[in-house]
Amino acid sequence: MIRHFVDLFDLSAEATVDLIDRAIDLKRLDQQGHRPPYLEGRTLGLIFEKPSLRTRVSFEAAIAQLGGNAIFLNGKDVGMGVRESIPDFARVISQYVDVLAVRTFAHKTIEALAQHATIPVVNALSDAAHPCQALADVMTIKETLGHLEGVRLVFVGDGNNVARSLALASALVGIEFVLAAPEGYEFPPQFRARYEATFPQIPLVVEHDPQRALVGADVVYTDVWASMGQEHEAELRRAAFAPFQVNRELLSRARDEAIFLHCLPARREEEVTSEVLDGPQSVVIPQAANRLHFQKALLIWLLSDKWPEELTRTIPNALQSQTSA
Repeated sequence: MIRHFVDLFDLSAEATVDLIDRAIDLKRLDQQGHRPPYLEGRTLGLIFEKPSLRTRVSFEAAIAQLGGNAIFLNGKDVGMGVRESIPDFARVISQYVDVLAVRTFAHKTIEALAQHATIPVVNALSDAAHPCQALADVMTIKETLGHLEGVRLVFVGDGNNVARSLALASALVGIEFVLAAPEGYEFPPQFRARYEATFPQIPLVVEHDPQRALVGADVVYTDVWASMGQEHEAELRRAAFAPFQVNRELLSRARDEAIFLHCLPARREEEVTSEVLDGPQSVVIPQAANRLHFQKALLIWLLSDKWPEELTRTIPNALQSQTSA
């Protein structure tokens, strides 16, 4: 059975924790000077319809460090769904590469590719989800704080793709997740309904007062107020989100030992001040670095029946038994 990585709704808690732990193991090996070619001869295809720094470079570096190689294709050049149908594209690209990572706008594009491809398909970002980012972030939290269970994570921003994937990742590993957002910028109803069906015992908490939301936070996370494709809303969003800027005063509401995360790129002095972004509580650079190590674990997980001997574990079942259809 082909294993895809499209949405964290499809992942079990066991597989989530295992991926994070194996990413930490791979990072440790790398720091010790060991980069075994676990995926020698394998080829990763990258189809990007959106610009990228961290996602593209971390995937290309990951497959190279694992002994494989990458082929990058600009989405406009490929013309998925325009020059030829997505099913035709998926069936053809499956003949050339071993795994395909896609960064696109519409989430349904990735779902269609996974439906028709005969190779693993990775969601490298869609308008609905950013699962690679979220699990690399959880890896960073575990490394920095030493544990996950009971950690309070407050995402300051709207219910965008990053927030949705972080909410799911939190539910899977035992983190308490809170979305601090202005009224009208909460999670979409469709996401909320599916979340509540999948995790009926774990509330999806939204708080409209950022000062109150940050009390007791172990992790404070923010993202740009207007994502790619929302530039026309930028002025409206600046006004709505102004009280939600993560500055020194707001961050002081969190625990003294709280860490600050941002998926980057940041718009300095908008959603976060430089004082916070460059401050002692910020771990945004190690957070970005962990994209590489998580991507390595993910590629091995997608292309192997079991973890390499140095990583010791058997790869668990990926699927959530309670996932809605």
